[in-house]
Parts: sequence; structure tokens; C-alpha cells
Amino acid sequence: MAVKIRLTRLGAKKAPFYRVVVADSRAPRDGKFIDIIGTYNPLTDPAEIKIDAEKAAKWLKNGATPTDTAKQLLVKSGIITK
Repeated sequence: MAVKIRLTRLGAKKAPFYRVVVADSRAPRDGKFIDIIGTYNPLTDPAEIKIDAEKAAKWLKNGATPTDTAKQLLVKSGIITK
């Protein structure tokens, strides 16, 4: 089972809001997930990123691979280095 750190979309039409979740790579984007590790709101200025550093570090240590977008958010919040 490949575990990924990725975004699931919430919010209304044209008003996206995302959860940063840990999920099985085979699960659908907005489907079943294992753990919620944070949120991302691209509509605020600057974009609001709230990620639980301890949970994220634990999942990364256990072999979860972040998607490209999730990786950028983790870098911006200082959890991983480029």
C-alpha cells in the first residue's frame, strides 16, 4: 500500500478550500483518508497554510510520499527543506 500526503478539495464552486490528508494512493481524491494533518486556504492573501508539524513529520518518517502540491505546502510551512 502506497501512502501519500495530498489535498482533498472542500468548499463551494469557485471557492476552494483544501484539507491536507494522508491517504492510500488508490483512494479517490475526495474519498477515504487515513488522517487529516492540516488545511490550506488559497483564497486569503497571503494563502493560509495550517499543518500539524508533528503529524506530518511522523507520516513522512513512516514512508508517506507527498504529492508535488503537498510538498510545496510542507516546504512553505517549514516542515521539510527543499
